[in-house]
Order: sequence, then structure tokens, then C-alpha cells
Amino acid sequence: MSERLKIKLSIAERVYPLTIDPSQEEGLRKAAKNIEQLAKKFEQNYAVRDKQDVLAMCALQFASKIEQKGIDQSEGNQEATERLRALDELVNSKLGIK
Repeated sequence: MSERLKIKLSIAERVYPLTIDPSQEEGLRKAAKNIEQLAKKFEQNYAVRDKQDVLAMCALQFASKIEQKGIDQSEGNQEATERLRALDELVNSKLGIK
């Protein structure tokens, strides 16, 4: 069993100490960096000074991307299923299977 790692992440001018598995470090650091970059972008492009509002906008942005990927994947799965069904019907008709 691997040792737990203690790290500190800075998000919106606050430091968050975390104890994590070493395998999570890279992902968490990248996520914190992405949040910081998006927060700065929102602060520069919109007249938003309240950090809570900025973080809420970041959360909404990231959550909507995840939801959209799920929707896109579901639509892709449905299309693939329909194509497989049509292919199955074609093969069965050529083989004389009903």
C-alpha cells in the first residue's frame, strides 16, 4: 500500500491542504491550475470581483462540459447501436435467418 501524500493547492487566493494518494497528485494539480486560469479569465472579461461568484461560474463551466460529454457520448452510442442493428439485419437477411 502506497504512502499518502500531503500537498497544498491554491485556489482563488486560498490554500487547501490535502492528503491524497500519489496517483491523484497530477490530476489535482492540473485541475487547480485550470480553475485558477478560468477564474482569472472570468475576472478579466466580466466585472466580477466576488470570488464566490467566480468559483460558481467555474463550477458551472466545468460541470456543463462533463454533462455535454455525457450527452454526446449517449447520442454516439445510440447511433452506433442503430448501425449495428441495421448491419445485423443485413447479415441475417443474407444468411436467410429471421
